[in-house]
Amino acid sequence: TVIRAAILIQNWYRFTMARLEMRRRYSLSIFQSIEYADEQDQLQVCNLQFFLCKQLRYPQRNEVAQIKCVPSVSQVVDEGLCLTEFEKKIHVPDSYYGPRLSFPLTVEDANALLHAFRNEQLLHARYVLQLLCETRRVLKEMPNITHLSTSYSKDITVCGDLHGNLDDLLLIFYKNGLPSEQNRYVFNGDFVDRGKNSMEILIILFAFLLIYPNDLHLNRGNHEDYIMNLRYGFTKEVSKKYKDHGKQILCLLQDVFSWLPLATIIDSKVLILHGGISDTTDLDFLNALERNKLKSLMRPPKSVTNRQDPVKERITTTRPIYLQILDILWSDPRSQNGCTPNKRRGGGCYFGPDVTAKLFERYNLKMLIRSHEFKPEGYEISHDGKVITIFSASNYYEEGSNRGAYIKLNPELIPRFVQYQVSKYTRRQNLRERVGTIESSALKSLREKICARRSELTSAFAEYDVNGTGKISVNDWAAAMESVLELGLPWRMLRPQLAHVNADGEVDFMSCFYDLKIDQPIKEVQPALAETLCRYRKDLEIIFNVIDKDHSGLISLEEFGQTWKLFMSHLGIDVCDEALDKLVLHIDYNKDGNIDFNEFLEAFHVVHRLEKKAN
Repeated sequence: TVIRAAILIQNWYRFTMARLEMRRRYSLSIFQSIEYADEQDQLQVCNLQFFLCKQLRYPQRNEVAQIKCVPSVSQVVDEGLCLTEFEKKIHVPDSYYGPRLSFPLTVEDANALLHAFRNEQLLHARYVLQLLCETRRVLKEMPNITHLSTSYSKDITVCGDLHGNLDDLLLIFYKNGLPSEQNRYVFNGDFVDRGKNSMEILIILFAFLLIYPNDLHLNRGNHEDYIMNLRYGFTKEVSKKYKDHGKQILCLLQDVFSWLPLATIIDSKVLILHGGISDTTDLDFLNALERNKLKSLMRPPKSVTNRQDPVKERITTTRPIYLQILDILWSDPRSQNGCTPNKRRGGGCYFGPDVTAKLFERYNLKMLIRSHEFKPEGYEISHDGKVITIFSASNYYEEGSNRGAYIKLNPELIPRFVQYQVSKYTRRQNLRERVGTIESSALKSLREKICARRSELTSAFAEYDVNGTGKISVNDWAAAMESVLELGLPWRMLRPQLAHVNADGEVDFMSCFYDLKIDQPIKEVQPALAETLCRYRKDLEIIFNVIDKDHSGLISLEEFGQTWKLFMSHLGIDVCDEALDKLVLHIDYNKDGNIDFNEFLEAFHVVHRLEKKAN
């Protein structure tokens, strides 16, 4: 009897743990699919920005988003605003109690910054601008591909994406020690966006770079890109924290990001870069490129030259150089052989084990360390141990969603993985509660996507509901969901969380929307128009910010209407002019001919009715 009871308990435990793991995995899959879909939207809207500027005849500088920069990067750099001139032009009041930096920086300065940021203090704008100017000066002297050797120290630590999570960086330094001549680091890009402390992470990393330029190394990631920053939060963070000098800081950061090295090679055997490789990756070519010409990878520049080889200059006619860099910053590994476009992200490629083997043979490499990709355990090994993904932002999607990790490489180039997780609340939760929190957040995000595509989904469901019963099979429901949302999710598994079934096992497809609605302050807005506003809210915010040349947050009714019509036309969405005209008239609340577009766009969002009642 005792043995039988023990077996039953063991089976129950295994079944329970398996179900929890299944829920955790599909929740993470939802988060990742939505993240990649947003990246596809970003690339699509990037093309739209240039289309709009051409159609609306707005002035184009080297890049459209530089319209937001006053003064421009060239002014910040070419006018010679150096350390002493920033000191003369920007006053630091006596009431400022944060760190006061003097250059060249010392370890004491870096420790002062760490202490200040732990206590949520801001570094004064004067010191930020001075730090950025000095960082740019140092980065300009660095090659595109940095070569390191383990012979001078025991280990080299490699960190992946941090994405504005300051607590992760502080925990890494606590566990592994601060950067020094004896404790060398490589940070592999994506320092900014998504998290709330991107600026603090940059300041800390740049400070240690200035103190130990031979011992702390930074690679560029796909988020060290000002157009990405417009969408994913870094631009807003800087503007909020540095209201008076935010534009100068952002413009100088564009230039600093463009000077970040593209890759690091350790002992001529280990290649470290942010994304991955393709079947056309040429390290010699990349090393000779003028990397600072690429302020953004979202749009190809007019020309990028190769300084050393006129023969390779001709390659630009068949494959733009920016695509080579796009590949190394945006690509992901996969288990199948070959090299194919990365359709999930919308940029870069998928590269297989054969592509890795070919590059290793050509350059006599042993290992590729890359980041760029969320991993639940903080790291993943693929391609028979030749490719390692390292991801250092714990709790990336939600509190408790994942661990972060970093790699310790010894002189024998044997990697050792150190995992961690910043825990503020999860220690007080058991496993079931942690998975429930992650699942709830993932499903909330997914339902918002569903609500924003309600009209399209309803039409897709109706194609399967030939008798007009409002009910369709689970297979048809899943097919309709995927045809509209294109997220590649296990819809049959997710169905119990999203829609009801009747006694015959048929799905009541309108139940997908029972607990959701789009909150719209203007009742006259047609449902299709409200859904479009909700779905493209982030993209419209970027575009309106480009149009808003004086950064007032206001645009004229005429600009709003014209931009909206071109936006709809570019995306192939049919909205009648009468509905748009009625909307435009109603959103000019004070009848002054201008619209506060940020307030307007924020008003259109998905409301979860059950949550609203609970609150």
